[in-house]
Amino acid sequence: MSDKPKQIYGRTKTGLDITDELIEKYVAEAEAGFDLSKLRRVRGRPRMGAAPAKSFPVRLDPALRAALDERAAEEDKPAAEVVREALRRHLAAS
Repeated sequence: MSDKPKQIYGRTKTGLDITDELIEKYVAEAEAGFDLSKLRRVRGRPRMGAAPAKSFPVRLDPALRAALDERAAEEDKPAAEVVREALRRHLAAS
């Protein structure tokens, strides 16, 4: 039997060495299937409504983008939030 040192590929967030044995263990778990009720939710962006939000790209000329960025900085908000608020006000007014 050889005393070959274990290959370590890195560490997990919890500090476990990522070895061939750990990879094999995770592969076996994945192939057996996961009990989704036991998985914890990962924090991420909060929902903005009842359903997941969808991205909607829009083109802005440089002057409009600069004005948006300036307003967002003044209000200490992301530019996307300023756009959403403005769109909600516009749609409510019409």
